[in-house]
Formats: sequence, C-alpha cells, structure tokens
Amino acid sequence: MRGRDRIRSPGYYDRSVPECLFCGIAGGEVPATLVLDGKRVIAFRDVNPEAPTHVLVIPRDHYPNVAALASAGDGLLDELVTHAHEVAVAEGIADSGYRLVFNTGQEAGQTVGHVHAHVLGGRPMTWPPG
Repeated sequence: MRGRDRIRSPGYYDRSVPECLFCGIAGGEVPATLVLDGKRVIAFRDVNPEAPTHVLVIPRDHYPNVAALASAGDGLLDELVTHAHEVAVAEGIADSGYRLVFNTGQEAGQTVGHVHAHVLGGRPMTWPPG
C-alpha cells in the first residue's frame, strides 16, 4: 500500500497538520518559550496564563484530543503525563500542588485542536473550575 491508500489503525494521526498552531510550535515554525524539549513531547509557557505557572505540554505528533492520544496505545499519553510532572518539579510547584488539565471539545474549553495538558500552579486553585 502506498501513501493515501494505506489503512491506518485507530488512533493514528498525521504527524503534523499544516494549519495547527501547536504543530507549528512543535516544528519550530512558530515561536514559543520552551520549558521542555523532548523527543516526542515538548512543553512551553501559555501566552495567556491563568496562574503564575501555566505551561502547556503537547506531543510533537498531532492528535486532536486526549481520547485519540490514549487510543494510540504507544505509551505517549503516559510519557506526556510524566513530562508534565517533571515540569511541575522544575517550576517548583510539585510539592505545594498543581493542576493537570486536558480540555476535550469546544464546550470544555479546548481552543486548539491538538491535545495539550495544562500544568497550572503557584496559587490556590478553586473548585469547581470555570
């Protein structure tokens, strides 16, 4: 099978989507303040922070949401969460507490269709959110 004729397994997505902002950041085409630069995962500061520490952790490959990333089944979701914790440690918020948030879908507040985890901390978090 070649190119577009190949059958893709569930959870497979193209590595990069040209119009995706986060694919542009992952590819180095869009500037961002990187906090972590890994082989499969990167982290960068949110341009509109909701807390003193607000870092986005994303896979380099494009997945539209956390459910799609989980269904890929290659350990990337575990790796992303591990790196999110590493960011919290590096930012000095791991001991006092931090929030890790995945928004999925428009009504949940997902504004970029590339899965991303928000690492939020540095202030008391209220409940319920939103």
